[in-house]
Amino acid sequence: MPDLQTPGEPVPIPTGSNTIGSMDGTSADINPSGHRRYSGGRVLLTNSQPESESFTEPNTSLATGSHWANGTHPVPTRHFSLVEDFEPDLIGDAHNFGDERDLGHRIFVNRSLHLEKIKFFGFDMDYTLAVYKSPQYETLGFNLVKSRLLAMGYPNELNQFHYDPSFPIRGLWFDSHYGNLLKVDAYGNILICCHGFRFLKQSEIYEHYPNKFLSLDESRVYVLNTLFNLPETYLLACLIDLFTNTPGSTATPAGVKCGDLFMSFKSIFQDVRNAVDWVHEKGDLKLKTVENLEEYVVKDDRLPMLLTRMRESGAKVFLLTNSEYWFTEKIMTYLFDYPHGPMLKDPHRNWKTYFDCIVLDARKPLFFKEGTILRRVDTSTGALRIGSHTGPLQQEHVYSGGSCDVFTQLIGAKGKDVLYIGDHIFGDILKSKKIRGWRTFLIIPELVHELHVWTAECKLFAKLQSLDVTLGETYKDLDSSTLEKPDISDLRSAIRQVTHEMDLAYGMLGSLFRSGSRQTFFSSQVVRYADLYAATFLNLMYYPFCYMFRAPAMLMPHESTVAHEQIFVADSPVFSRSRQTSVLEEKEKEATTAHVNAVSSKAAEQNSSGAVTHVRPETPKKVTHHHDEDDSEEESDKSG
Repeated sequence: MPDLQTPGEPVPIPTGSNTIGSMDGTSADINPSGHRRYSGGRVLLTNSQPESESFTEPNTSLATGSHWANGTHPVPTRHFSLVEDFEPDLIGDAHNFGDERDLGHRIFVNRSLHLEKIKFFGFDMDYTLAVYKSPQYETLGFNLVKSRLLAMGYPNELNQFHYDPSFPIRGLWFDSHYGNLLKVDAYGNILICCHGFRFLKQSEIYEHYPNKFLSLDESRVYVLNTLFNLPETYLLACLIDLFTNTPGSTATPAGVKCGDLFMSFKSIFQDVRNAVDWVHEKGDLKLKTVENLEEYVVKDDRLPMLLTRMRESGAKVFLLTNSEYWFTEKIMTYLFDYPHGPMLKDPHRNWKTYFDCIVLDARKPLFFKEGTILRRVDTSTGALRIGSHTGPLQQEHVYSGGSCDVFTQLIGAKGKDVLYIGDHIFGDILKSKKIRGWRTFLIIPELVHELHVWTAECKLFAKLQSLDVTLGETYKDLDSSTLEKPDISDLRSAIRQVTHEMDLAYGMLGSLFRSGSRQTFFSSQVVRYADLYAATFLNLMYYPFCYMFRAPAMLMPHESTVAHEQIFVADSPVFSRSRQTSVLEEKEKEATTAHVNAVSSKAAEQNSSGAVTHVRPETPKKVTHHHDEDDSEEESDKSG
């Protein structure tokens, strides 16, 4: 993976510009000191040097959620100012937000979390403890679902399609009414629309979706959120493309008519869904997986060591998975199949000894609501024992089903005591966060590729920023008296082209987290529900269990594009709401204070009977703004 500090191409910096353009052709301010402000309030460029100077821009990362939205741009790795007293060691690595670890070992933070307060580490198995190799596993799933559809009567032409990993990404919506795959932002605004393999033009999108918007209606829209959905996503595109382009077929808005046969997009979707469920529940997917574990499952000898360190830190570790016993036993035995234990000097141990409790067949997200009956599994046969288990959960015993209420009561956990680690944004993360208040750690294996492109394609980002500066130069001397508008058509075309190249660097449907300047629906869910996220939970190896994960500030455009050192002078006197400082002149301050005191004294005399306890609020002398949700009540009470 490219190093974060690898410099990009020099970017010429015109002087005198006071605006910059965003990727969609709008502009954002450059303050008079020449500093361009970005997400996180960092200084990226300064144009105080002569025009002959050039600036070498550092690579950027996804570390603090920097983005191209709303006129903001990636946060630089460091503060840069071409001045004589520049001291990089004092400035530090602003983009890493105090985390100097290798980029491949980083854990990214949406909400602050103090690791030493976590008493229980919970793990999902599929795509978390057991990471399935890509694209091998998606190809296997695609071929099995394809075979099932052929057995259901779908045409043999379907055999000509082979899985293409460059096409599907997670987080797409499938509109079963029109048969379109949609990449949308957090609010349902359509960013990309595909009908089969054809990307619809903007005018075509407006024909189907007024205002390029679609609400999340579960009767019409299916969110393809999981890694298991990737083969399904591509197969839907294959089928829509196949039927739409079949000779003699007639396309309609809701489906395709072939002679007397009408294939609605909704029926195609339902058939694919049923085939996927059949392959996972009754088909050969799991059987073929365990028959060739080396081909499909990633094995890492850091796993036993990390789980052991977690328990040595005083925390308990549990496994909570939807998989049944026989499959879990095969997968976990393989993952812990080493001649040694956590350390080379330690003897081999059975995988069950690394967990304090093990729950299978959890049926998440149902587990986080009413759940099912909790039963003990007979590990010699895999059968469930009769009756409901009510006693304590014992180490090396295996349990099936249950509910979050029963489970947390048996292990003695409160909501924020638990950090649950999983890959399923709905089944693992959203429900455990919203319903039970567990802290959440989302595993996003695609982050490896995302970070690689984010850092490797620095030339494209530099080119885009150069176009932004040129756009700013075009408008710098214009105001409301301007009658002749400048021609920016070539610039906008160039910006669109570079943005397109950036998107294609990630794949045919672009980045998992964004499209151009807009964050995706998937990205918004990550921000909303995942306290932490990383490519693998094994990155916890590189943090002490007393670590305080601090979330970066989420800035509004008026904060991210304005330098703190910039002097703001109001057009008229401004009354300060602060009781500590004011922008009024000293005489006005004194007059205001005297007036307030007089009113307060008069009111106090009138209410000497004690009918009104407080005539005005007192200025707090202790911390009252508990912005960091990981602060404990004890710590807050001690603050002052």
